[in-house]
Amino acid sequence: MAIKRPKPEEIVVKLRQVEVLMGQGMPRMDAIRQIRVTEQTYYLWKKK
Repeated sequence: MAIKRPKPEEIVVKLRQVEVLMGQGMPRMDAIRQIRVTEQTYYLWKKK
């Protein structure tokens, strides 16, 4: 079974979710885990 890659719009939505969760006082690592991506993937997306 192939791995589904998220579309750019989905990536933006997930990055915004992390920002919202961090704004609510959640630690960054917990927010990243909440959107179900790895820390490495999060920083790669953020870099772009």
